[in-house]
Amino acid sequence: MLKESGQHLVIYNTLSRKKEDFEPINPPNVGMYVCGPTVYSDVHLGNCRTFISFDLIYRYLLHLGYKVRYVRNITDAGHLEGDNDEGEDKFAKKAKLEQLEPMEIVQKYTLGFHEILRIFNTLPPSIEPTATGHIVEQIEMIKEILASGYAYEINGTVYFDVEKYSKDHDYGILTNRKLEDLLEGTRELGGQDEKRGRLDFALWIKAKPETLMKWPSPWGWGFPGWHIECSAMSTKYLGTTFDIHGGGMDLQATHHTNEIAQSEACNNAAPAKYWVHTNMLTVNGARMSKTAGNGFLPKELFTGDHPLLERGYSPMTVRFFMAQSHYRSTLDFSNEALQAAEKGYKKLMESIARLQKLEPSDTSSVNIAEIRGNCYAAMNDDFNSPVLISHLFEAVRIINSVADKKESLTATDIELLKSLMQTFVFDVLGLLDESDANAGGEVINGLMELILDIRKSARENKDWTTSDKIRDKLKAAGVEIKDTKDGVEWRV
Repeated sequence: MLKESGQHLVIYNTLSRKKEDFEPINPPNVGMYVCGPTVYSDVHLGNCRTFISFDLIYRYLLHLGYKVRYVRNITDAGHLEGDNDEGEDKFAKKAKLEQLEPMEIVQKYTLGFHEILRIFNTLPPSIEPTATGHIVEQIEMIKEILASGYAYEINGTVYFDVEKYSKDHDYGILTNRKLEDLLEGTRELGGQDEKRGRLDFALWIKAKPETLMKWPSPWGWGFPGWHIECSAMSTKYLGTTFDIHGGGMDLQATHHTNEIAQSEACNNAAPAKYWVHTNMLTVNGARMSKTAGNGFLPKELFTGDHPLLERGYSPMTVRFFMAQSHYRSTLDFSNEALQAAEKGYKKLMESIARLQKLEPSDTSSVNIAEIRGNCYAAMNDDFNSPVLISHLFEAVRIINSVADKKESLTATDIELLKSLMQTFVFDVLGLLDESDANAGGEVINGLMELILDIRKSARENKDWTTSDKIRDKLKAAGVEIKDTKDGVEWRV
């Protein structure tokens, strides 16, 4: 466990706006809730950054020995076009455009979301609840909020009373904003608006006759508001107060602020002990968005089929690129940055391959235990993956130096180095060696051994024509071979 191993983990808590000692509520169990996708369209890269960041956090907590219940929801109902309970339901709109049932839209894009995260090698959550699967829980929570006096019903729609709640609680605690400032930035209610207050939001929305997704409730047929689903599902699976609540920083001001208000009004307790938010993506310094035309879908990034991309980049290159920036930092996409990440990723994988062939010495000229301690220190400091990577590249330097006979390692230190790379490169950063995957596995490895043996025999017999032909044909097929003093190395 963390304490027993002498590690000291701190994380940045959005609620306090500072780093705090991580003290799980029920150690060694950790409850973590992350707001999942709204599945009415393809998952965008901003979503992917959030889920990859929390995958790293999840992996590290598991590595430290915590038993983590990781809950990530699927929003498949109740999400309107805006945050102010206005506009058309996104699922119904998409269903009409594609002439499908709403749940066909949900199934299509949920499967696509899972496939993208599989390609990025993320671990599945412990539980992945859906909004439509928890209508009963949402209705029960709304009943409790009404009973507490912090909500009201008008014509079949139930609203949360923000100004009344603010008399007893700090509504803007997550963003550190005062109610007066929030009211100043909100438009006046129109004559047709039935809400009492400008900041009030819907917990339950009355269905129109043409509404496709609707359920019976004590207030008539309708559907839940966007925010109530997360409060209901996190409470059901993690309790009234749990350890970590996460999501993108774009959710802070509205969605997560309203989650806190709902949960406290219902449960008389703060929902989460730590709030963790990932930062936004930019492209060549400009904020990534669909309207700006600079937003990438993951598949466009892989194929290079986008006007701003010079070519495609592999999933592990993209994952490594994301890990080079701290989850709370802005991440800027550019061809130059992606190509640099690609070189770094390949160098890391090549060094791990060389590590398997290192010959031990009687003494070590470097301290592997110190590097290992530095790696833990980086991750214990708010999951600082870029600093972790810098220490891993110190290990890369050592591997190459030992391979070139410039430094030495004992057999014990070589095994410690192998363990370090396995732990932090594959288990924690979640990277895969794409050279093996692209080569086609053990069968292709065996075929390459045969081909290289034939080339070796040709060179020994001074049959340079055959040797060069094998090299050139492999190169044309995308396989690069390199003659070294220790033998022949190859890669895709």
